[in-house]
Amino acid sequence: MEYKSYQENLLRYLLYIPKKDLKNTISRIHPEDILDALRLYDGNKKKILLKIPEEVLVNIIDQAEDEEKYELLSLMPEKNQKHIIEEMSSDELTDLLGSISNEEANRIIYNMDIDDAEEIRELLSYESDTAGGIMATEFIAIREEMTVSDTLKYLQKEAPNAETAYYLYVLNDEEKLRGIVPLRDLVIRNFDVLIKDIMNENVIKIPWDMDQEEVGNIFEKYGFLSIPVVDNSEKMLGIITADDIFEIMKEEYTEDMYLLAGLDEDEKIERTISESVKNRLPWLFVNLLTAILASITVSLFESTISRVVALATFMPIVAGMGGNAGTQTLTLIVRGIAMGELEIENTKKILLKEISIGLLNGLAIGFTIGIISFIWEKNIVFGIVIAISMILNMLIAAISGFSIPILLKKLNIDPALASSVFVTTMTDVLGFFFFLGLASIFVEFL
Repeated sequence: MEYKSYQENLLRYLLYIPKKDLKNTISRIHPEDILDALRLYDGNKKKILLKIPEEVLVNIIDQAEDEEKYELLSLMPEKNQKHIIEEMSSDELTDLLGSISNEEANRIIYNMDIDDAEEIRELLSYESDTAGGIMATEFIAIREEMTVSDTLKYLQKEAPNAETAYYLYVLNDEEKLRGIVPLRDLVIRNFDVLIKDIMNENVIKIPWDMDQEEVGNIFEKYGFLSIPVVDNSEKMLGIITADDIFEIMKEEYTEDMYLLAGLDEDEKIERTISESVKNRLPWLFVNLLTAILASITVSLFESTISRVVALATFMPIVAGMGGNAGTQTLTLIVRGIAMGELEIENTKKILLKEISIGLLNGLAIGFTIGIISFIWEKNIVFGIVIAISMILNMLIAAISGFSIPILLKKLNIDPALASSVFVTTMTDVLGFFFFLGLASIFVEFL
């Protein structure tokens, strides 16, 4: 059965099954599948939501997109909302509150228990794109003087309230992180073994102010299911789990892809025409200015072009190939910066590599277009001019594709946002300059 057909059948099932029967069967349905079914329904979703047990509804709202969370929650009666909010994981609740107005967020916080409200306010105080802003505070903390038996009993009590129980975190009396015990190591030990004898003191941890993109790189490097977050004094604040990172990295990659195309990171297919124009038009004006700059460069050589009209035929090839080569290098470098692969130690090596690639590609493409233009114009000098221009522009493409994103990063500008505009400008302007400049020098032989 196709998935869409499954969703449609599930929607009909949710609409027409009695509440008492749904309670017995809904545990076998994944929350994401229920969400997808609800997205198909244009009618009164409240009719379905009121049938679903609250403990399942909590998981559904946890799984929903940020803008969906409040939409679903607001359909429920106030007393149900309070219980659902109390059961939601802290990181998902923080995401929900961060996506709505301050007035709506304050109303939700006002109805929470004092301790929970204080915890959420603290989470909201962190920047949303830092480790503190994406962490959850529900983790299992144990003491090193506990035995395995003590820990297992404690785990039975606390595990249902934790974000994940794969790792247990060993804290001292000051709540500072001392070590970690994977659940697997715990269950294979004798009951009388002390936690301090089996804990791993070499813990990979994340400072609260680390950027979420760097957090994602650490998860990718070590392959952990969760990583603890600490403050400046090593006091444990919370944990970040792999499922949260998957979503964040998807957002980061989408953002970089959009920025490379000159689109706002919030651009969606469903946006109105006016919103899309507002987001896209400024970057089109920037591109217009760069195009004018390239045209000014061409205008400096009008007399040469008027004498050798064939130059106009081959100009787009020189500029276009340089732009494509620059985009290749640029994409590689922007990704390297984002993934933490480009560091001070390897910068020179990578630059020399990209220059070598640019030179070799330039020689190959330059030789090819030189032969083609020689056959086209039956003029060996014309072929040499375009070949040399192509080689030079491919080198410029490699150098600018490497250096521009690094320079923007040093200026605290997102390399994905403006790099493509500058790289394209460099290859267009210098490509025309090299080609037409050389043509002007050898115009008597063309």
